[in-house]
Amino acid sequence: MAYATFNKPSLHFNTKLYTGNSGSQSLTGVGFQPDWTWIKTRTSNNHRLFDVLRGVNKNIKTNDTQGEITATDQLMSFDSDGFTVGADGSVNSNTVVAWNWKGGGSGSANTDGTINTSVSANTSSGVSIITYTGTGSAGTIGHGLGVKPDAWHVKARSETRAWYGWHHSIPLGDVINWNATGAKSTDTSLFTNTAPTTSVINLGSSVGTNNNGITFVCYAFAEKKGFSKFGSYAGNGGSSGPFIYTGFKPAWLMIKSHIGTDNWIVYDSKRNGINSQNARLYANTTSAEDLTAGQIDLLSNGFRPTSNYSSINYNNGNYIYYAFAEEPLVANVGQSIPATAR
Repeated sequence: MAYATFNKPSLHFNTKLYTGNSGSQSLTGVGFQPDWTWIKTRTSNNHRLFDVLRGVNKNIKTNDTQGEITATDQLMSFDSDGFTVGADGSVNSNTVVAWNWKGGGSGSANTDGTINTSVSANTSSGVSIITYTGTGSAGTIGHGLGVKPDAWHVKARSETRAWYGWHHSIPLGDVINWNATGAKSTDTSLFTNTAPTTSVINLGSSVGTNNNGITFVCYAFAEKKGFSKFGSYAGNGGSSGPFIYTGFKPAWLMIKSHIGTDNWIVYDSKRNGINSQNARLYANTTSAEDLTAGQIDLLSNGFRPTSNYSSINYNNGNYIYYAFAEEPLVANVGQSIPATAR
């Protein structure tokens, strides 16, 4: 039985939908004070990522190599039940989706690695926000999770660089690029081929992840039963794709082919809200929400592609995914009410 480690994933991750008003507005109903908020208009626009360590006025984009931008009219504050946005059209025009994660609050200094970090880590949900300054020499950074992370993404804040990441379904020493469509590649100068530990992530000497004097942000994830899953699957190329078991009803799902040239596809359970109508967004582009292809069913215990769209279900294609729960399939013992399908 897939008993979860906690009963209410919505206290650690939640999606907020809203309609922009081209002015300041307070958005409530998230259910907690976010430490990391990712905002995207459902029309064509940049993705905007904000977190508690970098500060609410600092945004960074998954779809671009540009460094961190200061904007006082985008995310104005993290609030007890949500957040407040300003008048900027990239966060407050048309219809908007905001994905919110609870970290570890305002953060603290971490000296576990050879490179000191600031860390806001939620050890219950396995989500960590990390900032550090590169040294130019191979070293390690503390992540604060207390268990080995299963995936992470790193971005230079103070200069123009690509996003570099790793997922435990690809070999050590390989990297994936969040802002581009390319397949995984091998570059041990970015993360080395040494496995992460319960306290640190290994960095090489590359300017992409460890340039001397340059500030970086890293988002790291450790799988938690009933809340998150970071796995892989093989496509079958059919209109009924493979079933991928997560042990929970997904609230948020991101998929990428790690051997092909494909987009990073993002789904959630609140936009459109019914199976066969799960609109996709692309983490690596500014494109608007799309319902024309690439459909997927979000189920009580996993997900299934429902087309042969190459970005999610090419025959013999290999895919990695990141999933966060809406509710576990079965909660803790004594709370065993099963999740329902959509």
